[in-house]
Amino acid sequence: MTTLTAPAPTVTAPTRTDGVRQTLLLAQWQLRRQSQFLPLMVVVQVFMAVATVVGYGLLVGDPDPVTALFLATGAPTITLVTVGLVMVPQMVGQSRMEGSLDWMRTLPVPRIAFLLSDLLVWTLIALPGMALGVVAGVLRFDVDLSLAPWLLPATVLVSLTAAAVGYAMATLLPPQLAMLITQALVFVVLLFSPVSYPAERMPAWLQTAHEWLPVEPMAQLVRAGLAQDTFTMPGRSLVVLLAWAAASLVGAALALRRRA
Repeated sequence: MTTLTAPAPTVTAPTRTDGVRQTLLLAQWQLRRQSQFLPLMVVVQVFMAVATVVGYGLLVGDPDPVTALFLATGAPTITLVTVGLVMVPQMVGQSRMEGSLDWMRTLPVPRIAFLLSDLLVWTLIALPGMALGVVAGVLRFDVDLSLAPWLLPATVLVSLTAAAVGYAMATLLPPQLAMLITQALVFVVLLFSPVSYPAERMPAWLQTAHEWLPVEPMAQLVRAGLAQDTFTMPGRSLVVLLAWAAASLVGAALALRRRA
């Protein structure tokens, strides 16, 4: 008498295409989940971009061409950086305190897909304000831009890096502490970072600090992309920016896995 044994079921390992599909589906789900607040977020960004241009214009009056170009190219950078370093930690911290972030991590998807989908959503949210900031700066200061062909990927890199740093800060630090830090970062970005003015105007110690922080490389990359005939992007700054992006992604991913 012979016995027949059923073949063992085969398990197909997830492919890279499956991972991309999961990430995009999660991003779509996140956008729908926040559909009530997305218009308000975009309005706040547009207001921030225009208010930055108008406010700086009131402070400096009738600037010289170089100062005007710094102000016009600094406004979109401020919008991108503020969304990533301020809005992202606040929203993620709120999700942690109310428990919705823990619930979403119970979904049967890889943690890295969850992280990348969140970063993709915040990157897309930041782009409209950046575009309006460019338009407002050109109209207010009457400057001529020389757009680089790599402006769009550079903008995405800056937005993604800012969101990654903010996400890592929100997941690695206690929520209350992360929110307090974001309040201070608003003033640091607006007043004490070489975004809308040259770094040479700052004290030497602050210049040295910004050589290792991500804000100045972000500003340099956007500035060089908007006015490539006037500004250049130092290779060292690009390395610093990529290092911050990689370190923030790793830190946020480890924090999500540890708390899973």
